Amino acid sequence: MAEPDHWRHMASAPKNGSRILVTIRPSEQGGAEVDLAYWSNGDQFGPEGWRASDSSPGRIVAYPEPELKCWMPMPAANLSRSAMPLPWEGEDEQELDGSGI
Repeated sequence: MAEPDHWRHMASAPKNGSRILVTIRPSEQGGAEVDLAYWSNGDQFGPEGWRASDSSPGRIVAYPEPELKCWMPMPAANLSRSAMPLPWEGEDEQELDGSGI
């Protein structure tokens, strides 16, 4: 099955520190996932490589290249009125986020 147009091979991923979305391959721990990641040139907290964007000093989440299947750029924010969703007009607030289940 072909990849959708917006996903790209990891070989073309930017290694300039910008945040990108990555697909993490399925493993024994679970199915494929998507995470926000960036390339780090290495620092006192860890070696060069892909890191989860929620990494912090002393708690680096690193992804080896073979774990990452593909990437896509972050979607651009479009704050125009026409791009905004319509307001929710449901009857009961308990229906939001599945809280009424």
